[in-house]
Amino acid sequence: MKKLIAIALTSLLLNTAVIHAHDSKDHSNQLKLDNLMRATLAGAKNTEVILSHVLIPPNTKLPKHWHPGEEFVYVMDGSVTLWQKGKKELFAKKGDTVKVPLKQVHTAITSKEGVELVVFRVHEKGQPERIKVE
Repeated sequence: MKKLIAIALTSLLLNTAVIHAHDSKDHSNQLKLDNLMRATLAGAKNTEVILSHVLIPPNTKLPKHWHPGEEFVYVMDGSVTLWQKGKKELFAKKGDTVKVPLKQVHTAITSKEGVELVVFRVHEKGQPERIKVE
């Protein structure tokens, strides 16, 4: 399964330019989350992959939440602070990658520039994409 995830992540990073070309400069004041793909992961029963394009506007703090799986993030533009319960805050800027562990309570916080992300999630099929905790 680790090999399949590595192949999928490599493919994701190689194809970010195509996704970025898709109206990526819309910096309105609304959160935008577009699920680009949802697929069952071959060889890993009851596991699915969700690939999303996310725009978080400036000066935004998302509700604290967790996912029933792991989350891999590529920052395409802007910057974001990742807050994770029990961990040190992590600042990520354009070109950085971040991993959010399984069921880790977290949130994203933007400053004056907002952020554009590609998010790749691997989680249990049939579970909600996120569970809010506040």
